[in-house]
Amino acid sequence: MPLRRTLLAFAALTAALLALPAQAQKKPWPIRAVIVTTYEPGNDTGDQPGEFQFWVEREHLDEVIDWPGGPRAIRANHDHTVLGIVSGINLVNSTASLMALGLDPRFDLTHAYFIINGIAGIDPNAGSVGSAAWARYVVGDFIRYLDPRDAPKDWPYGWFPMGALKPNPDVIPESPTTRRSNLYTLNIPFVNWAYQQTKDLKIADDPKVADFRKAFKEYPNADHTPVVMEGDDFASDFFWHGAESNKFAEDWVKLWTKGKGTFVMTNTEDSGFMNAVERLGHMHRIDPNRVLVLRTASNFTIPRPGEPAVSSLTAPFIGGRMAFESAYLCGSTVLHKLLDNWKTTYSTVPSAK
Repeated sequence: MPLRRTLLAFAALTAALLALPAQAQKKPWPIRAVIVTTYEPGNDTGDQPGEFQFWVEREHLDEVIDWPGGPRAIRANHDHTVLGIVSGINLVNSTASLMALGLDPRFDLTHAYFIINGIAGIDPNAGSVGSAAWARYVVGDFIRYLDPRDAPKDWPYGWFPMGALKPNPDVIPESPTTRRSNLYTLNIPFVNWAYQQTKDLKIADDPKVADFRKAFKEYPNADHTPVVMEGDDFASDFFWHGAESNKFAEDWVKLWTKGKGTFVMTNTEDSGFMNAVERLGHMHRIDPNRVLVLRTASNFTIPRPGEPAVSSLTAPFIGGRMAFESAYLCGSTVLHKLLDNWKTTYSTVPSAK
């Protein structure tokens, strides 16, 4: 009996020791930063780049992690402090993917910084193709719509807020049955800090894009080399285009931000991301104050003068490669500032006036 008890004890100790590596792997990784992109047309490395590829290759996100909750695998660096994901395009995918990541028990995201970045259409009244904008406000599109052919003739367009009777009311109606937040305000001092780190970066221009911009001479901010700016974000499930829609986006951002915001970039994901950020924050899974939204312009939101809107809408993004490069340039500059000063940024979110 003593021998049997000794053998059983030894077997139990051996099993426990063998289980230690597995237990250690199950402990959540303390993530310092998450790079969030929306699409990649091919492989993560080595082919035609999308939003994700430069991050994977240049930040050495070499470890591939299976992700049943997302559209493709997560990527991580060798010390498991930086993650990169592709969410999939549109509001449904962006919300679902970020929620899936935030609830994944393999990762401790409570001190992680999120750099949400991707390409966008830019308002030519605000800037040029290739430019980058850090968003202070993200505005969504829960909205009423009336075909302009059926709308009163004095309406500028057919979109108007839920509960309202016309576009651009003096006050957005409050209703418990229709009210849903279309406004997500980021940590503006942190956004200001990110802008300060990047405002003097030189974004490489492209001769073809420079020639394309010449047609926009009536838009002084459109016909110049790309720059880094602060500018706000309208996220819609509609992949829209044209002068009427652009005027609506300008008015809509002003309406929801009470005149504080300026429409610069449009996309189909960011209000979904921010919805997930808000919910995960309530669950104490992430810190919403550590989230940045960076968009870089691959195209204008209106056609060149004299060009049909449908041709412009369906054409390839003339500034796609520029936008991928400027997203990585600006985003990685901020990423490295955060990581290089982790003793401070772990507990204190950077800020600037």
